[in-house]
Amino acid sequence: MGDVRAAHLLVKHAGSRNPVSRRTNNQIKRSREEALAALAKFRAEIVGADDPIKTFFAIASRHSDCGSYRAGGDLGVFGRGQMQKPFEDATYALEIGEVSDVVSTDSGLHIILRLPVE
Repeated sequence: MGDVRAAHLLVKHAGSRNPVSRRTNNQIKRSREEALAALAKFRAEIVGADDPIKTFFAIASRHSDCGSYRAGGDLGVFGRGQMQKPFEDATYALEIGEVSDVVSTDSGLHIILRLPVE
């Protein structure tokens, strides 16, 4: 399989590799469990929405700790070996338009939305 495109919602926790939000520039103090609970709430809101993709972008813009929050979490197009392995594997396993369960990496906890490559 070639390149993929994805958006993600990253919720960092105190144990993340760099526990500073790129959105707020604040030190992250929440526990992993608190991050997991926040993502579970966000995911339920996204998958229950009339327009899950629009809702994903809106929530990522307001809550993601990644610098991609400016683009609704859109990371653009990437290929194998460019992302952390758990993130890459989860993205390639999704169908276009599908939202992942929670994915854990050194960066924190993510939910991923697979997007069409344009």
